[in-house]
Amino acid sequence: MQLLPGFLLAILIAFLAYKARNLNHSGAVAAAFTGTIIFGVGGLPWAILLLTFFITSSLLSRAFKKRKQGLDEKFSKGHERDAGQVFGNGGIAAFFAALHYFIPNEPWVWVAFAASLAAVNADTWATELGVLNPSPPRMITDLRKVVEKGTSGGISLVGTLASLAGSALIAFFASLLTGNWSLFPVVTLSGLAGSLFDSLLGGTFQSMYYCPTDKKETEKHPLHTCGTETIHIRGWKWLNNDLVNFSCGAFGVAIAMLLITI
Repeated sequence: MQLLPGFLLAILIAFLAYKARNLNHSGAVAAAFTGTIIFGVGGLPWAILLLTFFITSSLLSRAFKKRKQGLDEKFSKGHERDAGQVFGNGGIAAFFAALHYFIPNEPWVWVAFAASLAAVNADTWATELGVLNPSPPRMITDLRKVVEKGTSGGISLVGTLASLAGSALIAFFASLLTGNWSLFPVVTLSGLAGSLFDSLLGGTFQSMYYCPTDKKETEKHPLHTCGTETIHIRGWKWLNNDLVNFSCGAFGVAIAMLLITI
């Protein structure tokens, strides 16, 4: 009975996000699809967690614009999320919401759902707020190596604390909505772990490119911001940022499942 209201709510939010230029056309369609599953099957508690991630990440992507000037050339996509970004961040959450329809009385499904969103929220907060760190980040694979802000695999104190806060926010609502506060440390730690795993993939196996004109490392391909064709320099070509984000959520779920069995 709640599938139709869930569909209408998902359409409304996707439309508003599209008009606000937080989503492009394909992103709006993907958001309507995933939103229908999560809102329509899970209901209000599941919707609150998804909206917490979406609203805070959208606001942060627009915040501190002056501090982020010049970083767009690092990332493969802008703040208008497309279908790949939507599924990369919300695909696992939608899967567990759908699974809830078939096994509605299994509490671990809710934990997995929350952990996936905690992980992608943690990663988003780290990316968006990490630029506020007064010092350049260091590569997660070699903490002695200083890299430019926005470099995949770079971590900083501010970014890590932001990641922890983003994960804890999802964990707070996941615990509040169920009245089970034992979930708070589980979801928080799982989200933080997922975010760090994202950085690890970004510094090792994610496909990275180089612009010979600007002499910059970037995720953009085939063309850099300046219009020059970028050259593959490391990582697996098929492992783009969307798949790294998907892996971030999956790793968060894996850690949560491990923690609840201990």
